[in-house]
Amino acid sequence: MKSIILQCLLYGSMLFGLWTALVLSYLQYNHENRQQAPMRARSLRKQVYQQTHNSEETPKQSITDDKIDFSNPELLKGFMQYGFNAVISRRLGINRDVPDSRDKICYQKHYPFYLPSASIIICFYNEEFNTLLRTVSSVMSRTPHHVLEEIILVDDKSEIDDLKKKLDYHLELIREKIKLVRNRKREGLIRSRMIGASRASGDVLVFLDSHCEVNRVWLEPLLHAIAKDHKMVVCPVIDVIDEFTLDYTAAPIVRGAFDWNLNFRWDSVLSHDTDDPEGPSKPIRSPAMAGGIFAIARHYFNELGQYDKDMDLWGGENVELSLRIWMCGGQLFVIPCSRVGHVIKIQAQNRTIKRALIRNTLRVVHVWLDEYKDNFFLQRPFLKYVSYGNITERVELRKRLGCKSFQWYLDNVFPELEPFINTGEKDQNHFH
Repeated sequence: MKSIILQCLLYGSMLFGLWTALVLSYLQYNHENRQQAPMRARSLRKQVYQQTHNSEETPKQSITDDKIDFSNPELLKGFMQYGFNAVISRRLGINRDVPDSRDKICYQKHYPFYLPSASIIICFYNEEFNTLLRTVSSVMSRTPHHVLEEIILVDDKSEIDDLKKKLDYHLELIREKIKLVRNRKREGLIRSRMIGASRASGDVLVFLDSHCEVNRVWLEPLLHAIAKDHKMVVCPVIDVIDEFTLDYTAAPIVRGAFDWNLNFRWDSVLSHDTDDPEGPSKPIRSPAMAGGIFAIARHYFNELGQYDKDMDLWGGENVELSLRIWMCGGQLFVIPCSRVGHVIKIQAQNRTIKRALIRNTLRVVHVWLDEYKDNFFLQRPFLKYVSYGNITERVELRKRLGCKSFQWYLDNVFPELEPFINTGEKDQNHFH
């Protein structure tokens, strides 16, 4: 019996060692690849940037000159737990400066002193402590005091000890404008944002991810745009915080889009959007938004129907809200003079997250795509008979708001998304 137990322990330790080695090899391979070529998710950003800027103009802050030690078990632990390099995050602490990544023309812009007040809503679940506090401290230090109504932190039932008493203690030091809401059960990002919005009193809701760092003069351009049109929803340019080094790098000006799988992607800006005396400071019409970072007038958010509360966890809500904004009388723009850095985490999607994403996406398809939902199901036919819950309330909302058709959206907002099924005819050559 003992020999069997010893053999099991031996095989178990060998498997764990092999698994650890494979993960470390993947991380090192991934990092070395990124030294030679950009990650696929950033390839368009780099191509567009190189077409419009000289490489030496790219603002970048080097965090460390040392090579990353892939044999450090703390590095592996950080990536497995948080999706980025927690070792460097702890070294950075809760405050740091970041390079001003705005175009120089933005320096010449001036904004009114009297702007709408802003409630910043940051939802988190098991976030790395220093990264969360850097998000908060960047908002506190780079936002004009008179327009910052409050920062609302929504803890979605985190399990990490650092996010309990230790977080309470640190927030007490800056408690003046901070509200901390702790969910009694796991709600997911979508419903947590709705909980945060219900506690807000500012004129404008600004949603941030919990692994961001805002840049200089980031909020004024967003508030100014909404002050001129309360039905305008606005996003900053999302700069890149490298998940390995935590270097902050400027991103090019791109717009949000999606494909017929309803997967969000970045898209190049159309020439007629940049042919203007304002040049790289001109607001850019965007068919969709990434969803993690944006600003919307609080009353308009409520009038528009907030989020679909029957969506689970996260995923799909950004495309759904983008369609609802455009089709129901609003506008969605990227504001180039507003910059916010964001960590793109390396995280595997478990079965629960995948199931939620499918369900959420199907709700978007059946409420908003009209006859064009066949374009989606041609790509993913196995989802045609998957359950997506009751959508009656969202269909009624669309009627109540007097929203336009998806055909109108294709014609007026996103004609580049050419259908390959139209009035029953299939044409694979038209698929983009």
